[in-house]
This record gives sequence, C-alpha cells and structure tokens, in this order.
Amino acid sequence: MTVGGPAIGPRAPGALESVASSTATTRRPRRRFGSPWAWVVFIIGVTYFIVPLIATFEFSMRKKPAFSAYSDALTNPGFWSSLGYSFIVGVITVVLSIALIVPTAYWVRLRVPRLRPLVELVTLLPFVIPPVVLVFGLIRAYSRPPLPFTYTDIGSTALLVFAYIVLSLPYMYRSIDAGLRAMDIRTLTEAAQSLGAGWFTIIVKIILPNLRVALLSGAFLSLAIVIGEFTVAAYLVRPAFGPFLNLLGGSRSYEAAAVSLISFGLTWLAMIAISIVGRGSRTRITLAGAR
Repeated sequence: MTVGGPAIGPRAPGALESVASSTATTRRPRRRFGSPWAWVVFIIGVTYFIVPLIATFEFSMRKKPAFSAYSDALTNPGFWSSLGYSFIVGVITVVLSIALIVPTAYWVRLRVPRLRPLVELVTLLPFVIPPVVLVFGLIRAYSRPPLPFTYTDIGSTALLVFAYIVLSLPYMYRSIDAGLRAMDIRTLTEAAQSLGAGWFTIIVKIILPNLRVALLSGAFLSLAIVIGEFTVAAYLVRPAFGPFLNLLGGSRSYEAAAVSLISFGLTWLAMIAISIVGRGSRTRITLAGAR
C-alpha cells in the first residue's frame, strides 16, 4: 500500500545509467560560434590572404595555351636550382638558429632572468636595422683579411646564412621563449641533475623534445623568410630564389607569377611534411632519457 504516491521499488538494470546519460545530454553546453565581429575579422583576413593568390593565378593564366606559364616555369633549370639552394640554406639557418637560441633562452630564463629585457631588445634589432644596411655591413667587415668570406662561394654562402640567422632572430626567439615559458624548466633541470645528467644531456634529451611545437613554429617562419628574401642574396650575388624570381619577372611576367604560386605551394607542402614528422609523437618527454 502506498501513501501519497507510487511505491518506490528497485530500478531496472541500466536505469541509473540511462538517467545519468540523459541528464548529461540535457546539461551539455551549446556550441558557441563566436561573436559576429570575430567572424567579420576572420573573413577579412582570409580575403586579404586569398584574393592576391587568385589574382596572381588569373594573371598567370593569360598566357596561351592554358597552363603554358607553369610548364615553362617547371622546365626552367634555374627554378629548381635556385629553390633548392634557398631551401638548403633555410634548413641550415633553422638548425644553427636552434643551436644558438635554445641554450641562450634556456640559460637566461633559468639563471639570469634579469637579462631577459636586454636579450629581447637584441632580438628585436632586425626590425630596426634594414636588410640592406645589414648586408653592406657584412660585406665591408668580411671582404678583407683576416676573414675574407666574400672571396669564395662557400664564404659568401656562410655570410648569407649568418644574415638569415639575424633576420630570423625575432621569430625564432619568441617561439622558443614561449615554449620555455610553458615548461617548469627549473624543476626539470633539478630532477635531471639529481639523476646525474649534464647540461648537454638536459638540453638535448629534456628541453629540445618538449619544445617540438615551438621549434616547428619558429622553423616555419624562418624558412618562409629565407625562401622569399631578396636583398641580402642579391647583394651577396647568391643563386637564391628571390633574385631568380626578380630576374625572371623582368622579362617573363607570366612565368614569374606562375613561379610565385608554385614556390608558395611547394613551401607549404614542405612545412606540412615537417609538421607531420615533428608532431608524430604528442607525448611529453619525461626524465627517463636523463638516466
């Protein structure tokens, strides 16, 4: 017999689970797609990025027959040689930049944090000093003994790499510094030292693997700068992609537009490949490698 309502008996199997799931479904927050102003800004940014590419493609298609500008560009031996040269220089620039900036940023953040404003100021100098001033300074300093770099092709290429390291400092340093800021490097360092690891082991096996995403971001920006740079490569008379594109545009405007789009696509494919390889493992690196 019940008083004031139905009897409360044992629930059927799975009843609690169904009630919990239905409650979770009803309490699930609605997806928010952002404010209208955010979408307006996004659409403007995408338009600003895509419209020049569409205009360049339309201009390159004016040469008849269709796609002849692209076939002529791909069969031009200077295209592949200059793009390959710039890509190799870009990879060397990224590797040397990482070897220079990672230990510096790590040591400044760990031992001398008061020097961070000074280091940040130094890394911002490439925004203040124009590339033409930089390259003239390099030529004047290294075109005479005791370091006559400009006397040989290898020396001139080395100067080009050094200049690109300087130009990529603002982007690479800030990417690495942001990655270090997201880590507890003091705790990691002390734990690794307690396991008997030296400074080289700590940087190579603990710090660098945890900076994978930050290093990829800096590498993307540095590689894009190297492939599209013109001033330094032109004054050092290097067979880079920027001077080749400028020379091609002076006589063959349709092919120059096609080469620009092809290089843009190849650069993004290379960046995507690097990103896939670099982010193959998303797990955080532990102190096991420091043993």
